Amino acid sequence: MDRATFACSTAFFHDSSTSSQAAPGLPGGHVDFIEKVDSFTYSDFFRDYLIPNHPCIFSAKITEDWGSRRNWVTRDGKPNFDHLLQKFGEAVVPVANCDVQEYNSNPKEQLPFREYVQYWQEYIRNDYRSSRGCLYLKDWHLGRAFPEQDVYTTPVYFSSDWLNEYWDAVAVDDYRFVYMGPKGSWTPFHADVFRSYSWSANICGRKRWLLYPAGQEEFLKDRHGNLPFDVTAPSLQDRRVYPRYSQSPPPVEIVQEAGEIVFIPSGWHHQVYNLEDTISINHNWVNGCNVAIMWCFLQDELAAVQREINQWKDPMDDWHLQCQLIMKSCTGIDYKEFYNFLKVIAENRISVLEKGLDEEASAKNTSKAAISTLGMLHAVFDLKRTVKVLTSLSANEDFKKLDLTSLSPPPEALLHHLKAAIDTALL
Repeated sequence: MDRATFACSTAFFHDSSTSSQAAPGLPGGHVDFIEKVDSFTYSDFFRDYLIPNHPCIFSAKITEDWGSRRNWVTRDGKPNFDHLLQKFGEAVVPVANCDVQEYNSNPKEQLPFREYVQYWQEYIRNDYRSSRGCLYLKDWHLGRAFPEQDVYTTPVYFSSDWLNEYWDAVAVDDYRFVYMGPKGSWTPFHADVFRSYSWSANICGRKRWLLYPAGQEEFLKDRHGNLPFDVTAPSLQDRRVYPRYSQSPPPVEIVQEAGEIVFIPSGWHHQVYNLEDTISINHNWVNGCNVAIMWCFLQDELAAVQREINQWKDPMDDWHLQCQLIMKSCTGIDYKEFYNFLKVIAENRISVLEKGLDEEASAKNTSKAAISTLGMLHAVFDLKRTVKVLTSLSANEDFKKLDLTSLSPPPEALLHHLKAAIDTALL
């Protein structure tokens, strides 16, 4: 991060309210196409897309050196099933049935990868029809299962990734996925986990994206406040069921070609179709630009849980704790883990600011290496954003009702350390 971008970002987040960072709108409804990635800097991306929370598309040049682009695709641009079976045939993968609605998603099952590929090949031979329905391999943690494989390298634009930095540190989970599906497979209307950013790279095939800027999904809710499963369904025309649908602007539409990467902003709801047999790689990620949006989302989720079990508040001694447990089961995180999330991010940046980064540390800790690559000013920016959200978390009444004695260091001590580190770095 250069000084001009640091100044721009500091001014923007100083002047903006938390909610305005997810404000709807895209000038002209136009999505920029980044053709010359060699001359497009990280600061360009940060200033023009991360801060205003706008989507963009990167040309296929950005993925041309990836192992998956070379090895997973045949010369005519189709999935290389033979290679994939050779490398991953014995894996067990999560597969969704696109033809079945279960609540607001598709039911999943675990299948051997070999069986899924056999199904896919037969599906193609039968003109994309099967009695089993349209099956879509989704949310496969391939990188975690096969770390030795040469698949891809995360582009620098997406390298400030607090979400995966934290989950790598606690060695529990990650938010890096592979998707594989036939023509006609699709993902229903949704926003990404924690209202995170996402980036999605097409290894082969084509996708059609329908994007709704953050806030515009409100027009699509039914009279009970529920979002639709499919935003193209004719039933949305019924004003008795969807009273505000007629006020909804049309979605921002993108057709993503093979090799291209789409950047999806924080909080943007979307629906996605595979127009051809398609393989893609996807990351969900959070950083200093949208961590406040994540915090707002968590507060909204907790409030929804509290409303749902409000009748048990008086007779239940540990009602506040139970709300946290339910929230974690639904979203994957609670307030105390969110504190630990902020702590890990902050301590990694303080370590780089105080000690620098030698070659040995770089080899052992890819997160700290990424922090160093982005520069000291980026580390300071991250700390400033962490202080902002941590201050709000510490003052939150629901957080204060929890047993915080297990948190080390205590929130007040961590805040003091962060502010001191920022002051020292800016001397």
